Amino acid sequence: MEPSVSAPSSSSLTRRPQWQALQEHAREFGQCHLRELFAADPARGERLQVEAAGLYLDYSKQRVTDKTLRLLRELAGACGLQERIAAMFRGDRINTTEDRPVLHVALRAPAGARIDVDGRNVVPDVHAVLDRMATFSERVRDGSWTGHTGRRVRNVISIGIGGSDLGPVMAYEALRHYSRREMTFRFVSNVDGSDFAEATRDLDPAETLFIICSKTFTTLETLTNAQAARAWCLRALGDTAVDEGRVIAKHFVAVSTNAAEVQKFGIDTNRMFGFWDWVGGRYSMDSAIGLSTMLAIGEENFRAMLAGFHAMDEHFRSTSLQRNLPALMGLLAIWNANFLGAATVAVLPYEHYLKRFPAYLQQLTMESNGKHVSLDGARVDYATGPIYWGEPGTNGQHSFYQLIHQGTRLIPCDFIGFCRTLNPMPDPHGGDQHDLLMANLIAQSEALAFGKTAAEVKAEGTPAVLVPHRVFEGNRPSSTLLAERLDPHTLGALVALYEHCVFVQGVIWNIDSFDQWGVELGKALAQRTAAEIAGSNDPELGHDSSTNALIRRYRRLRETGA
Repeated sequence: MEPSVSAPSSSSLTRRPQWQALQEHAREFGQCHLRELFAADPARGERLQVEAAGLYLDYSKQRVTDKTLRLLRELAGACGLQERIAAMFRGDRINTTEDRPVLHVALRAPAGARIDVDGRNVVPDVHAVLDRMATFSERVRDGSWTGHTGRRVRNVISIGIGGSDLGPVMAYEALRHYSRREMTFRFVSNVDGSDFAEATRDLDPAETLFIICSKTFTTLETLTNAQAARAWCLRALGDTAVDEGRVIAKHFVAVSTNAAEVQKFGIDTNRMFGFWDWVGGRYSMDSAIGLSTMLAIGEENFRAMLAGFHAMDEHFRSTSLQRNLPALMGLLAIWNANFLGAATVAVLPYEHYLKRFPAYLQQLTMESNGKHVSLDGARVDYATGPIYWGEPGTNGQHSFYQLIHQGTRLIPCDFIGFCRTLNPMPDPHGGDQHDLLMANLIAQSEALAFGKTAAEVKAEGTPAVLVPHRVFEGNRPSSTLLAERLDPHTLGALVALYEHCVFVQGVIWNIDSFDQWGVELGKALAQRTAAEIAGSNDPELGHDSSTNALIRRYRRLRETGA
């Protein structure tokens, strides 16, 4: 195993000449408007674009010049970006706080590839799990796998949380067009009992399969919901000791690495689909965590999605920074966040099937880069981890776009669109509704970039008193991603693009994008608080006065209703 590539300390980042050059450039750049940039370079929209793995990126409406891009590449070089990319693909332990490799790229490597962890090629292990998933999925889909009573499975409920839920939910919604329509797929993540109750309310236990997704098989929320699923099945299908074992065997499978806990729950480890500690939860939708996805869309489509992931992986690994799509997006994000002062990024897919994509990206981006210390444990003195959010277009145009267009905050936008719709539908004017959808996408990026001046507003005959209200300043940066159509290959490429974009930002900020210690404190305190809430006698509370008062009030209202 080669040693990990060393990274600069956080205190040195802002003192780097390349960082300071970007700061000076930002001051010189000032309020230079996108109108001026396009006027000076009419071919800008044709130059500032790049294409890879079926995705076309137009970044000409970002507030950058050729000098900006050169300085960003120089910063990337000084921070060792290309060496860090090589280290990840090589299997170095770049997740330093957990001493682990980061090899989600191995999950989509083709059979015959070689990626070593501690001297062992892990690609054959990955494909062995994929083959087992495919065999099981086909049995469920063709009806040869039946429930305890002999009836075929018509409902699949995946139980997980965080990375074991957000990826599968997003993938199912994104690829619903390709899913087995006579089957019902639902997802349970929230420990709030209403989530489970609503997911199962209209289902028949005799026709329902549960997938319990937990790497450790000890996650409190997931195991609580798994126990609720067990009780729900047994109430309907038999609760004797003999029946219990048979019901669990036919209605439950596990995605986990902890065979002992899976077996203790009652699931046969032959029905356990594994993955590895070098796969982070938010990077796992293309592992066995995606079993529900394969059940929905079938093996062929699942493998097409993996091919899309791999195509973007290879582009990222082998392409120069100047034409490297994830690297460009990551460096543009650095420019916007650290030099233009943008605190958020709006992700705006003009595709209804991608309605859960912004929520998926929230975990991918903010759990990865929401860090306040560098790899060496020093407090950073620069912004990291912008807030990602968004909704599908055109819904957002009638809610929060007002803030993006005329608010006081700079909000860079990623527009995502597809040139061919999966559901052609004529509009009343003789065209197709998809044309109207895409016209809105293109128009919104134009409006954000160029706005409307006071002179233009006046020329429309607007009363003077209303002119200020109808001025659009413009100069709001955006990128536009286009693909031919949303299919499994494209979804894989799109997810991999953002995965690697996150990595690029983490390298520049010198943080560990692959741990998530920030989720631990609240979980640990919740365990203590849950015991205090559940006790029959008034507990001796040792929290602050606010927390103590909340616990006491909750206990009183729960028990008395007054």
